[in-house]
Amino acid sequence: MSGSWHRAIAELSAQGNAVQAAAQRVENAPREERATAKAISYVAEADYLRSANSLLRAHLSDRHPPRRLPVARLWPWFRDVWEARSAPRRGGVWRAVPRDAELEQMRSAPSTALLAVVVEQAEALQASLHGERHVHRLYESYIPEHTGSAVTDLVGVGGRSAPTLPGFPDPGHFLNRAFPKGDGFRIQPGREEEFDRLSHDRSAVHTRARAFGDAVLALLVEQRAGSVAPQPGRLRGAGRWVGREQQLVPDRAKWPAKLNAYQAVAMAGLGWLVLVCTALPLTFGKEADLLSHALLLFLAAALIACASVGLMVRYGPKLINAPGPRAAVPGIAAGLIALVVWQGQGPIASHYFAGPYERYEREYANGCLASSPYQHDTVQAMVDGGVLTVTPTSGGPTLRLGPAEDGGTHPLRPLDQATRAVLDEHGC
Repeated sequence: MSGSWHRAIAELSAQGNAVQAAAQRVENAPREERATAKAISYVAEADYLRSANSLLRAHLSDRHPPRRLPVARLWPWFRDVWEARSAPRRGGVWRAVPRDAELEQMRSAPSTALLAVVVEQAEALQASLHGERHVHRLYESYIPEHTGSAVTDLVGVGGRSAPTLPGFPDPGHFLNRAFPKGDGFRIQPGREEEFDRLSHDRSAVHTRARAFGDAVLALLVEQRAGSVAPQPGRLRGAGRWVGREQQLVPDRAKWPAKLNAYQAVAMAGLGWLVLVCTALPLTFGKEADLLSHALLLFLAAALIACASVGLMVRYGPKLINAPGPRAAVPGIAAGLIALVVWQGQGPIASHYFAGPYERYEREYANGCLASSPYQHDTVQAMVDGGVLTVTPTSGGPTLRLGPAEDGGTHPLRPLDQATRAVLDEHGC
């Protein structure tokens, strides 16, 4: 057995052990950690299924195994989002189910007893995927028939099927369920057994995923490891978080069901600060004469808005959950900061991205030329071709300064010898 296959089989074995430990942890975890434990279990099963499928393809194609088994990555800043998405999607197990091409590759390989078990488990997984995709189509919208019996009305035994949308005769079609013409939903009459079978197949996907991974592991041990199972190797992915739920997703303050007056003040202040920060790229872009790159400015504003909203979602509940009036303190502080930023961003942008006339006043007319014929009120100034010409009305040499551009940051410099002589004369 090559070293690469030894490593791959050892890592797959470690994932299989982690899946079993995760399933046991779901039953034994404290109530406040059970949701995280269930998410870990789901994702660990998907990792196990995905890795087993990847190694099986490499084995059947007589290729080297991948250097790293495909596992989920848990980014530190998005673990709450990961937990919220993992449970409804069952950890992504549906995307890891072997597809038709992979099943055909298994069937076309030389048959062995263990490979037959693998094919059987893959077919069972495809049946689970079929149940996930089609069980919802067995529902229909219906118009209840009020019989006076609460139980009968609740289960929908009486009544008639509601009309379907034109062009969509299937009552279980997505559009007929999204825009129902009836008053409730029920299983289509006569399809109860099919519904039970599809529901059972869908709910059995986790058991079948573990069975498929175990069957692939047994096949690889027999044909790639000489029937000697290696010790479990390095564990990656969600399986390494089994038993560390609190460390993976710590308990955090929750959003209140309804905001009180102080919390509303806090949210208003935080929201104003987000709005003001979002306007920063647009304000500085306008003063820097970058409106021709409006798309980039709006992208920068959208990035700031998304980051700010993400921070509010992450830390907002902790900020506004203080008792009584203290809950409004973060919002008041945020409102004061927003006021300072709102009032200061325009002048600051104008200072750093001033036009040629403003730069002339700041660098020369209000400085070294303040007592000369080149004061602001005694000259005629004009910009042409990136050159600022300043002519005193009382007579005298004309100053030629540059670069003269809107939204520039470079200081004005003399462009000819006569201008340099005048500036040297006045100590500029």
